[in-house]
Amino acid sequence: MAPHPSAEGLKANWINYKTGFKDVYFRMEADKKKASIAIELTHPDPEIQQMFFEQFAALREVLHDCLEEEWEWELHTRDEYGKVISRIYTELKPMSIFNRDHWPELISFFKPRIIALDAFWSDARYSFEELR
Repeated sequence: MAPHPSAEGLKANWINYKTGFKDVYFRMEADKKKASIAIELTHPDPEIQQMFFEQFAALREVLHDCLEEEWEWELHTRDEYGKVISRIYTELKPMSIFNRDHWPELISFFKPRIIALDAFWSDARYSFEELR
């Protein structure tokens, strides 16, 4: 992924993607059961978290057009540590990061989606400025 520039033509750290907003993350995860890519909203104040979620919801059609698919939307769910988060995500099951035969499929799953998220975010992030 490293050789692929961001939507703005800059070098991007795809694994630790910087959205520029505290508590707004693009996460790619894979374990022995599944792979997922998500927009995670982790602000500790549930009301502010909901405001970010609602702003993403206002851009839902634009997001899904960029991704060329619909994702799952969860407001105020809990992560594996019990922390309240909100997520917009998609998963690939069954899939194991430990199975080398799955690696090409994992790359094919993650790469176009993180690039599409980057393209979406290069324009959409400005609509979140009021929430900073």
